[in-house]
Amino acid sequence: MESFYPIIILFILFFLDIPIGFALIGSSLFYFIFLNNTMPMNMVIQQFVTSIESFPYLAVPLFIMVGSVMNYSGISEQLMNMAEVLAGHMKGGLAQVNCILSALMGGISGSANADAAMESKILVPEMIKKGFSKPFSAAITAASSAVSPVIPPGTNLILYALIANVPVGDMFLAGYTPGILMTVSLMIAVHIVSVKRDYAPSRARRATFKEIGKQSLKSIWALAIPFGIILGMRIGMFTPTEAGGIAVLFCFIVGFFIYKKLKPRHIPLILMETVKSTGAVMIIIASAKVFGYYLTLERIPQMITEMLMNFTSNPFILLMVINVLLLFIGMFIEGGAALVILAPLLVPAVKALGVDPLHFGVIFIVNIMIGGLTPPFGSMMFTVCSIVNVKLEEFLKEIWPFIIALLCVLLLVTYSKTVALFIPNLFV
Repeated sequence: MESFYPIIILFILFFLDIPIGFALIGSSLFYFIFLNNTMPMNMVIQQFVTSIESFPYLAVPLFIMVGSVMNYSGISEQLMNMAEVLAGHMKGGLAQVNCILSALMGGISGSANADAAMESKILVPEMIKKGFSKPFSAAITAASSAVSPVIPPGTNLILYALIANVPVGDMFLAGYTPGILMTVSLMIAVHIVSVKRDYAPSRARRATFKEIGKQSLKSIWALAIPFGIILGMRIGMFTPTEAGGIAVLFCFIVGFFIYKKLKPRHIPLILMETVKSTGAVMIIIASAKVFGYYLTLERIPQMITEMLMNFTSNPFILLMVINVLLLFIGMFIEGGAALVILAPLLVPAVKALGVDPLHFGVIFIVNIMIGGLTPPFGSMMFTVCSIVNVKLEEFLKEIWPFIIALLCVLLLVTYSKTVALFIPNLFV
């Protein structure tokens, strides 16, 4: 029982609202100071420092910088215009635009909270002017932001690939199908609600092929980024880390010389945002590595694997149990933190029962994104509610149709490996 004390302490610190990185290192230090004092403390510190001295992890700050550059370069604005041309004529126009924009931004920002914050500031005020209720506008903004980290090159895809030891390029390809399905399911839910409430389109008529073509030419530089990254990695032109560097350079060129919205004064702001976001992510990764060191010493992953295999040898039942567990944990722990903590525990268990770790990665990431929409600690929920100034109870009344839509997608990708890995299988 003593071996589980650090895990208990970790969850207590979560509930006390201690930042995830500090909660991880605090519970780990408790173990190495009080329960396993045979390990020299300098070894623990060395584990903390060396855990992020890895070339692949350099991809994380580079892709974070890509998202920051996009916001200053005018690329986000062109994606917004593209989404409006494609979906503005539909019932519930701007709400449909909201869904499409998140899908387009997924290949750019890769961050649910960044996408939620951006759309809360840009789209929600316009939605309210067009007659959408504020709680509904907040709910669809939060729900659509769950798509962003699923579509490459989201940082969660990179982290899972590194943890589960699967190719980053394959993980990127695997993200497209669930991301598209999530977008379509949300658009169907928006249509149903909009018909009931008579939410009007934002465009009087469907865009002509000429209008779509004209906007596509303007937006092609933004749309080319995720496809160029994946194609380059797939044909072996560059590694994920090199892809991040190329994407940053490409965004700077587009911002300075094509859209001409990026100015020299923006560079310090971009660097500051990148450093802040990277620091937060890297502290979590380093702390999680030390926590993982404790888990390895105490054989916790093996114990969980044995427990799950004793519970069931049926992979279908196992995946259902894990889904319920992740949905529950997602109510309390931010998605990225849940990924770093739980993936090392669960991947060995699913592999032991013959579940493809690439398939499990899709299930895992879709699941934790849904958790970000649910009380009591859903990160996207709080981001949107605080920016839009919506009461939590009003938000919860509006979010359920979208959660149900996303759960349908989760069940589909869980129990249909063919659907979940459709795009990676095309490249086998």
